[in-house]
Amino acid sequence: MIQADLSIILPEIVLAVYAMLALLAAVYTSKDKLGPLLVWSTGGLMVVLAAWIATKASGTHVAFGGMFVDDGFARFAKVAILLSAAAVLVMSQDYMSRRGLLRFEYPLLVALAAVGMMMMVSAGDLMALYMGLELQSLALYVVAALRRDSVKSTEAGLKYFVLGALSSGLLLYGASLVYGFSGTTLFSGIIETAKHGEVTIGLLFGLIFLISGLAFKVSAVPFHMWTPDVYEGSPTPVTAFFATAPKMAAMGLFARVMHDAFGLAVQDWSQVIALLALLSMFLGAVAAIGQRDIKRLMAFSSIAHMGYAMMGLAAGTQFGVQALLVYMAIYVTMNVGTFAFILMMEKDGKPVTDITMLNGYARREPAKALAMLVLLFSLAGVPPMLGFFGKLYVLRAAYDAGLAWLAIAGVIASVIGAFYYLRIVYYMYFGDEGEELDSNNQPILWGFLMASAAVMLLGIINMFGVEGAAAAAAATLVN
Repeated sequence: MIQADLSIILPEIVLAVYAMLALLAAVYTSKDKLGPLLVWSTGGLMVVLAAWIATKASGTHVAFGGMFVDDGFARFAKVAILLSAAAVLVMSQDYMSRRGLLRFEYPLLVALAAVGMMMMVSAGDLMALYMGLELQSLALYVVAALRRDSVKSTEAGLKYFVLGALSSGLLLYGASLVYGFSGTTLFSGIIETAKHGEVTIGLLFGLIFLISGLAFKVSAVPFHMWTPDVYEGSPTPVTAFFATAPKMAAMGLFARVMHDAFGLAVQDWSQVIALLALLSMFLGAVAAIGQRDIKRLMAFSSIAHMGYAMMGLAAGTQFGVQALLVYMAIYVTMNVGTFAFILMMEKDGKPVTDITMLNGYARREPAKALAMLVLLFSLAGVPPMLGFFGKLYVLRAAYDAGLAWLAIAGVIASVIGAFYYLRIVYYMYFGDEGEELDSNNQPILWGFLMASAAVMLLGIINMFGVEGAAAAAAATLVN
């Protein structure tokens, strides 16, 4: 029995054991000198594990009495998590090395955070959920404050830690209420207590607290307050990591809890998540307008995008989950390319985040400016970029589920949000000549920027098979 369980969680075991052995090897040998090697080996292992998971046998496999679920939904999310984490690691190697930030702990903390994320999307029990969530969070608290000599970085780590502890408290209180009123921590047992859509008031309170705790992890309004400061204060590669893999994991966990544990009570949580989506879309769209720091701008952008993703979740349908997965896959790809561009923004060898420094950028770097234009148009949802079809998916899911008011609000928020993306395009193409940024053409960053932009253009043909994979993954979660 235990052997069968261990074989199901083998990818997580491999990554966790690798991280622990690499940690011991680094501590007892050359420590930080191993940093670049660990970055590449960790990134390579993540890509190999993603390929392994993607080719695993189909079907649903349950381990440890239902605490761990390996199904199509979990495999889709894990592939996205591992590939995005590997991409960010590889992108960050040069940036971190030149600034003395590439300590051996960095890639290993990212690896351990990825283990937690993989646990999150496969959780079939409230205790397994919390284990995965905290393993991810504890690693992220440390990497947020990685720049020890920076007040902003220390502030970012501290804010994330304090507010993360608050959200964990909310989530634990909700879990205890759910356990108290359902008599079990297993999602399969909780859903039995909600048959025919009947949820007791105590279970409903537990559900609301769970949603509050999970909303913090996806930085949904009104639990978003940590996001701008943490994005701005963290080293840029760490910000890129925050904006990609953890978002995919948190949205995957959100969908898992809602459908696996409360799937028979959609009406009880759909309106709550719809409200969170509405608030997130509009706050993200409006608050970003006044931002001049591109990392803070991307923080508010992520808040808005999580609102659109939650629109698919609020639908409470199989197509809604499919729309959520498609949207998150596109969002992660867009962010990888956008942060590759941000990592190349330097002046005299120092990182620059002021968007006004991009004035006239297209005249000096036409290829990079064009790639960034494609990504910004895609983030804004301008057709025919792939980002437009991501938004179309979630809007259609909301409309089909009877949430027409939310779909209309999403269109309005998208139009408002387009302003701050197009403003960057204006600076690049029509801005007055000012101080010039360094001509930073690192092959890895340039490659990720161009590849991401190409995906946004060429993906409109067949989405590289993501649409079909998302449909199959959604079918395993909602049946």
